[in-house]
Amino acid sequence: MNQTNVSNELAAAPVGKLLFKLAVPTVIAQLVNLLYNIVDRIYIGHMPGTGSSALTGIGLCFPIIYLISAFSALIGQGGAPRAAICMGQNKTTEANRILNNCFVVLIIEAVVLSVFFWIFGEPLLWLFGCSEQTIVYALPYMQIYVSGSIFVMLALGLNLFITTQGFTRFSMTSVLIGAGANIILDPIFIYGLHMGVRGAALATIISQGLSCIWILRFLTGKKTRLRLKKSDMHLEKRIVIPCLGLGLGPFVMQATDALLNIAFNSSLQHYGGDIAVGCMTISSTIQQMVWIPVQGIGQGAQPIISYNYGAGNAKRIRQTFKCMLAVSMTALTVFWLFVQLSPTTFIRIFSNSEEIIATAGWTLRVYMAVFCMFSIQMSVQQTFTALGKAKASLFIACLRKIILLIPLIFILPHFFDNKVFAVFLAEPVSDTISITASIITFRIVFKKAMQSISKSA
Repeated sequence: MNQTNVSNELAAAPVGKLLFKLAVPTVIAQLVNLLYNIVDRIYIGHMPGTGSSALTGIGLCFPIIYLISAFSALIGQGGAPRAAICMGQNKTTEANRILNNCFVVLIIEAVVLSVFFWIFGEPLLWLFGCSEQTIVYALPYMQIYVSGSIFVMLALGLNLFITTQGFTRFSMTSVLIGAGANIILDPIFIYGLHMGVRGAALATIISQGLSCIWILRFLTGKKTRLRLKKSDMHLEKRIVIPCLGLGLGPFVMQATDALLNIAFNSSLQHYGGDIAVGCMTISSTIQQMVWIPVQGIGQGAQPIISYNYGAGNAKRIRQTFKCMLAVSMTALTVFWLFVQLSPTTFIRIFSNSEEIIATAGWTLRVYMAVFCMFSIQMSVQQTFTALGKAKASLFIACLRKIILLIPLIFILPHFFDNKVFAVFLAEPVSDTISITASIITFRIVFKKAMQSISKSA
């Protein structure tokens, strides 16, 4: 499909069919990308004799993994919507400068983060809640993973610039390439070469490297409208700062996952030991299994909203939001019901320890008690980002995790005899409040945004 047809579809194709067309490849890509996160844990969790400790050790690396993804989102999710808005305004040259500036910043971020975590990684892991039994697994996994962070960040950040142009099949393929390689390499490195957690980390970064190569080839090829060009790679403050501002909301959403993971693990280590931390590793992974594919629906809607905001089509934006909300809420509710009705079915994917299965069975239900409603906040967050509403996006991101959830993790145990239950309860309590606040904020901000389009038309 050429770029003229893509632009025409974003502007005029029926919203339902277009969202389906854009979202399905994105959802598939998200499902496959999820394999990056869970395949390692499945193989590691079933390592004979050491699986439980190794799985807990990998879980303690999550804050670092979340931070690397967050810095990628800071640029990718900040730059891609701005590029789409520019394309909607027929400012292709400006959109191209945005892509190239974001590419350079992603490389700089990757180098700085790799050096930082190599120097401070081990003391951070002890801070996150490592024990003598788990540090021997967490440290080597972290060191190998951060060594390949440049591939991870470029693959995650640049792929959004393919999606935002409407080429969702190509962005899906980039993820399929990496995930397929990861599935093949994991058992070879972990079991065949007896590398254990080191093999899991190495398989992941090699796989992300293959995805990165595919993306770079596409963004330097003939099919793309936005193209990587050396002449556009000189950094411009007027371009980078607005991208950082818009990306700050998604960055906070993901970076606070790191803080959240630290808060959960440190509190659970204190009240329940390695078993409780292992249950959190499994619970958060299963939540990702439900959440990440649904988030792909929002990412499929983003190009439509951003393009039509630039083009001044308020009616089409409203239609896209309603469709996104209805589809994502239906999908999330179905997945949520499966988890609530049969939690142990999911838990056994990651562990065969009867002690962990018994504990995680009820902690998972508590942890995801109101998660069926979280599609509301996702739809609001994605829409704010797509419209370039950085302040509103940042507020929603900060409210749930920083203002509510992290304090509740430490406050609620003072009011319950079962301290582990109280820690897991913090999640549904904060979700309920933040979803309510998202609805109120959206009514105010979205109304003003649509009025601004009407006035400028």
